[in-house]
Amino acid sequence: MTILIAHRGASGYAPEHTLCSVALAYGLGADFIEQDIVLSRDNHPIVLHDIYLDQVTNVAEVYEDRKRSDGHWYARDFLLAELKQLRVHERGLEDNSGPIYPKRFPYKKGKFEIPTLQEEIDLIKGLNQSTGKNVGIYPEIKRPAWHRQEGADITQFVLQVLIKNNYRTEADNIYLQCFDSLELKRVKAKFNSALPLIQLIGKNSWRESADDYDKMVLEAGCKEIANYAVGIGPSLDLLYATSSINNSVIPTSLANYARKYDLKMHPFTFRKDSFPLVFESYAEMIAWFTTELKIDGFFTDFIDITKKLVEVSKC
Repeated sequence: MTILIAHRGASGYAPEHTLCSVALAYGLGADFIEQDIVLSRDNHPIVLHDIYLDQVTNVAEVYEDRKRSDGHWYARDFLLAELKQLRVHERGLEDNSGPIYPKRFPYKKGKFEIPTLQEEIDLIKGLNQSTGKNVGIYPEIKRPAWHRQEGADITQFVLQVLIKNNYRTEADNIYLQCFDSLELKRVKAKFNSALPLIQLIGKNSWRESADDYDKMVLEAGCKEIANYAVGIGPSLDLLYATSSINNSVIPTSLANYARKYDLKMHPFTFRKDSFPLVFESYAEMIAWFTTELKIDGFFTDFIDITKKLVEVSKC
């Protein structure tokens, strides 16, 4: 079964990680909905992609004097009650001169707020009850080492919420992901968790953790991941290359190693308004990942479109 994971909710249509985005993703047919998690000052797990607030909220207007010396406003510096005073908007450029994706939801329009992890779970579980569906959650622990430097064990607080809501094993329709391999091993060993873990794999330049992702994509790296995780969540460009013979798209060694060690592949991010030029169209890209690479799940901003293309590709 190929699963469709709503990347930050239905972020192609509504501001990311808002409850509106979650509800829309649910209605569009997501199998799982993603939650990126950081901590507030009073240790509430909140759903926000970054440890700072700059690009998706009006924090600079509401709390002008609360930025740090690096020019960023950090979620960790605000109580939950203060964060709830902010308006969430479509993701903007780093200089706040406009939206990253101009054709998406109107920039700085609407009334949206930062949800807590508990609020997202309540919404998804409530919809599961009222619709009879069983849509899962796909939380990500963001920057655990950074949070420890800030005096907080984010993993402890996230797991408390998950356990409280009876998310304990893969049967509970959950995957837990992180870029930090040491933290995933800690979840398994220190917390004795049976949650299915996904090792995210990015680029070293992103500085998501102390991991060397160049080594992680090698066979030894995949063999090691298989000791603690059920799958990988790589940046999608790590799974394909172009042939030097005829310029066709071919799988990389990472894809082959993942299959060898029975690791699920849930790459990110599939966007119809921003896809690699090695594919002639978004439909062609989805078809290749579905029929040639046979990945196990798509992280996508556009659940409905991607779902239809996957179904067509399998016919």
